[in-house]
Amino acid sequence: MTRTVSGARVLITGAAMGMGRLYAERAVAEGARTVILWDRDAAALTATAAILTERAGGSTQIAPYVVDIADLGAIAQTAQRVRTEVGNPDIVINNAGIVRGSFFWEHDNGDDTRATMQVNALAPMYITREFLPAMMRNPYRESRIVNIASAAGMLSNPRMSVYAASKAAVITWSDSLRLELAQQGFDHVRVSTIAPSYISTGMFDGARGPLLTPVMTPEYVVNRVWRAMLAGSPQLLMPWTVGFSKKLRGVLPLAAWDAVAGRVFGVYSSMDTFVGRR
Repeated sequence: MTRTVSGARVLITGAAMGMGRLYAERAVAEGARTVILWDRDAAALTATAAILTERAGGSTQIAPYVVDIADLGAIAQTAQRVRTEVGNPDIVINNAGIVRGSFFWEHDNGDDTRATMQVNALAPMYITREFLPAMMRNPYRESRIVNIASAAGMLSNPRMSVYAASKAAVITWSDSLRLELAQQGFDHVRVSTIAPSYISTGMFDGARGPLLTPVMTPEYVVNRVWRAMLAGSPQLLMPWTVGFSKKLRGVLPLAAWDAVAGRVFGVYSSMDTFVGRR
């Protein structure tokens, strides 16, 4: 699987639009056996599935499933349908996510905080748990789990408190899972943790990239993530300033880091003009 996903079953969450759709297009282009699309937007999912089916020309099976991944029961039921109807995926890309760009006290416990944690943090765990055992049982087939986190999970930022918490959970869970699989001899299952800064998908409309950290295009990010996934890379931070900031934060006293992040790099004001997808 170091060069292509040809012949593999690929499951993508949040697949109806944005980067999820780009991952699906990439899988079809490389001749995946089945591309399994999960999304809660039925209309967008139907439209995307139709386009991908036409592009595949019969060489790749397109399997769309309407599912709200904030609902544990819906995940379990849909996962069972996938196993029965198309088979267990070889690759799971936990791409779906939501953001609430506001101060913590402006978050509603149900509509904002709970929803963010359910979709961003718990759903990747639930979904991976559904399909991981079958991956582990077949040592002769390479498998991949790709967890899309965020640079926000590594660096605190005003107006991102709950989102940052959800992505921090993804990062620590995902990398712990990587270590557990390696420790127990399941080297054929590779876990990649992805932590990008702002991407111009509409999800972060209005956000400004910090100093030396341009807002990245979805195409650029998908290309980098895809290469990391195929190679089984354990971690991908984008752009380079994310890794640099993480190291700098580790050596500076908190007050000094706050001054550098806030006044020099502009991290702490990057969400001031956030409007999000409308």
